[in-house]
Amino acid sequence: MSRLARPVAVRGWSRSKREVAGVTTFAGSAELPAFLAGTDVLVSMLPLTESTRGLINAATLAQLPRGAFLVNAGRGGHLVDADVVAALDSGQLGGALLDVFHEEPLPKDHAYWSHPKVIVTPHIAATTPIKDACAQIVAKIGTMERGELVSGIVDPKVGY
Repeated sequence: MSRLARPVAVRGWSRSKREVAGVTTFAGSAELPAFLAGTDVLVSMLPLTESTRGLINAATLAQLPRGAFLVNAGRGGHLVDADVVAALDSGQLGGALLDVFHEEPLPKDHAYWSHPKVIVTPHIAATTPIKDACAQIVAKIGTMERGELVSGIVDPKVGY
């Protein structure tokens, strides 16, 4: 079996415990070290809250297996940039694919642009066709007018 065809163990970490079919799940700060220790490719898709700001830093990166790969498509505020660059330079991180940044667009002189182990993507997961967006808004207004629950509501208490 080639390396690309081998089964991959999928692990997930979140603020609160949840069950996801086919995923070994971890939750809360107490389980973060165990999650990181077994993660070869860390994909961050977390919301940016006070508890996730700067979460990907020297301490968390040091808990990953040496040579792990980082993908950040969540929020730029998750990363401590200097710590990511240091982990790349030391070999703790084998590489990083970064789609979101503290400042967007990413400044021309930022270290990520020239780092040989970093791939920068343009932070455009998809375009939003105006016709589709309008249809979604109209549908949500109709749902509200019928007194039904509307999906996608932000809870200010948790920050997303």
